[in-house]
Amino acid sequence: MSAFTIENPVFVTWIIATALTVLKVMGQGWMTVYRMMKVGGGYAAPEDLRPGLINKAPDPKQLEVNDYVDRSRRMHRNDLENIPAFWAAGLIFVAVSPPLWLAQVLMYGFVAARAAHALAYGTAQSHEVRATFYTIGSLIVMAMAVYALIAVV
Repeated sequence: MSAFTIENPVFVTWIIATALTVLKVMGQGWMTVYRMMKVGGGYAAPEDLRPGLINKAPDPKQLEVNDYVDRSRRMHRNDLENIPAFWAAGLIFVAVSPPLWLAQVLMYGFVAARAAHALAYGTAQSHEVRATFYTIGSLIVMAMAVYALIAVV
């Protein structure tokens, strides 16, 4: 059996976890847009002050940092710094045929850790709380990569 078919439950686990995290990354971008539109500010670039259908009366104050918008932008950046490594590590992990139970614990554990991190960030929890969930996710990604390395060496 090929590792990369839907007949392989480990690969299906990776597909589900990857699809969920893709939705998280893309959804966070849309959340940032929603927040910018809601407050009419928190824009990132000078050209955002050009008049348009949505921004009919641009104001230089719209370029000022708005924590409501910027919190979402930081969450998006954090996702982009962490989730792609999961996609890659998960794929090489699938390639070395780990036990299904281990793949499910690690991959769904990563999704849960990122969801908890997003909740902690979105509700302005302390750095220690966010760092706990980041650490769990990071260790999971590293464990998958080390497992794959050991399997092929």
